[in-house]
Amino acid sequence: MQDRAERRPGEETVELPRSYDAGLYFIGRVRTPWGSRAECPKNGRQTEAVCTLEVDAPYRPGLQNVHGATHLIVLYWMDRAARDLVRQQPRHAEGSRGTFSLRSPARPNPIALSVVELLGIEGGRLSVRGLDCIDGTPLLDIKPYYATTDSRPEARVDRAGTATRA
Repeated sequence: MQDRAERRPGEETVELPRSYDAGLYFIGRVRTPWGSRAECPKNGRQTEAVCTLEVDAPYRPGLQNVHGATHLIVLYWMDRAARDLVRQQPRHAEGSRGTFSLRSPARPNPIALSVVELLGIEGGRLSVRGLDCIDGTPLLDIKPYYATTDSRPEARVDRAGTATRA
């Protein structure tokens, strides 16, 4: 977990619980060209960089038939992110925003999700395009992306949070 980071005006923190509700197993590591958060693209669609998902040996049998997918959903643990922010002040916005209205890595459970293009597999190493994280980030899970069930073309986000639902 990250040490207390500098906070921007308008940000709000909470005291975290003393214990966790669940356990996770890291299944490998994500290899990227970026060594710090500042170097990372804002999202995986802003880069053409080829990255690698290194799956640990015990989990490699789970890669059977993954080559049949063109795209994957990758879940990873942003292990260097602040976990106590509930209200954040994005650099690009006026005013604070609730953590759950943002895709920021700073959140109580720093789980990140990216849809990536699968470029190739060699052993336990998957070459992909579309990631946005620091080199060495722990890998949580890999799932096939199904355009028929995962795509929601009607989805919208009102960044200001002022829209009303009909």
